[in-house]
Amino acid sequence: MSGPAPRVRLPLFPLPVVLFPTAALPLHIFEPRYRRMVARCLEFDRKFGLIHHDADEQGPFLSEPGRVGCIAEIETFQPLPDGRSILLARGVDRFVIDDGIESEEPYYEALVSPYMDEERALDLLHRREHSLTLFEQVVGALPDEPERLPELDINHELSFPLARTIEVSPPWQQTFLELRDEACRLAELDRVFRAALD
Repeated sequence: MSGPAPRVRLPLFPLPVVLFPTAALPLHIFEPRYRRMVARCLEFDRKFGLIHHDADEQGPFLSEPGRVGCIAEIETFQPLPDGRSILLARGVDRFVIDDGIESEEPYYEALVSPYMDEERALDLLHRREHSLTLFEQVVGALPDEPERLPELDINHELSFPLARTIEVSPPWQQTFLELRDEACRLAELDRVFRAALD
């Protein structure tokens, strides 16, 4: 019998964007506290937690327990002469905040746990094929074929790679990120694809 998922200490980067697992995100790092955070990540495991937060709508970020984000891993790092930097981060896995941490660091930190899908004894291959077919119909109906599309494989989790291809509001993306069932996520995408086809 497996025990509870291990909690880890994770630096947090609240931004008004949502990062999905497998998605790439370029970032311009200029605030001193996040310069420090990135330097620490590069010294350690190159990972931080990106969590959706719009200060204009939600007020100050408080590291509230229960909030869900995505672990980002720094793939490339380009320092600039004045201390700023450009980096490319890629989404790895989802996490949920268990508790905020007060530390001497200038950036946010929290204790987090993995945020996993609920286990379902369901063969998703047919379900993924259906969503992929709808997606291909949408792409085929576009006046110009997109320049870059992600590699899509029905033998692996498909909802997050598909979600990367559509432009929707961050609140919708955050709700999508928090769904704990791939079949439910695919059903949400199907609604978006059908609306595009209509």
